[in-house]
Amino acid sequence: IFQLMEIIYHQVGNFGICILVLTVLIKAVFFPLANRSYVTMSKMKKLTPVMQELREKYKGDNARMQQELMGLYKREKINPLSGCLPIVAQIPVFFALYKVLFVTIEMRHAPFFGWIQDLSAPDPTTMFNLFGLIPWTPPHFLMLGAWPLIMGITMWLQMRLNPTPADPIQAKMFMIMPVVFTFMLGSFPAGLVIYWAWNNTLSIAQQWIIMRRMGAA
Repeated sequence: IFQLMEIIYHQVGNFGICILVLTVLIKAVFFPLANRSYVTMSKMKKLTPVMQELREKYKGDNARMQQELMGLYKREKINPLSGCLPIVAQIPVFFALYKVLFVTIEMRHAPFFGWIQDLSAPDPTTMFNLFGLIPWTPPHFLMLGAWPLIMGITMWLQMRLNPTPADPIQAKMFMIMPVVFTFMLGSFPAGLVIYWAWNNTLSIAQQWIIMRRMGAA
């Protein structure tokens, strides 16, 4: 992946912009897979009222409720697991970029714009001192910068486009996931967080267009 980044870098002259361009190329490669996934999720979102009726009707009988839901998915030709495919497919890319940012010498102290002067280091700002307005250096676990917050917001927005999971526990987990990932990625290299935030933004645009076309937005 670094060889591809070097080619892009020689064209744009900034490793931060290089990551943005790389993300667009990766999205283009996975576009057909993501497209099928978002079409499925759009269908599921349109069927949410029907699924809610089935949950209410068979509230005390989980086995029957699951059977009816599976029957609905089969009739509508929906695969509930297809929504996970784009995420699973991009995991190797995420870890490859993580390794590039940590191991590659060229990425050390490679700046982006503004306060990001080293893409291989975490975002140096934190919301807990109002991004430097308050003269206080919080402990390491409270270093939650602007880019991790942007990533968390884009992740939350993307999840809002998805159909609500049938399982209430799973639905609650989906609600807290953006918060967990925001804090978790606070200590990750800024380049990786920028990649994730930009990838989320592109996914939101793609998914919203598909859902609007299908009348599910």
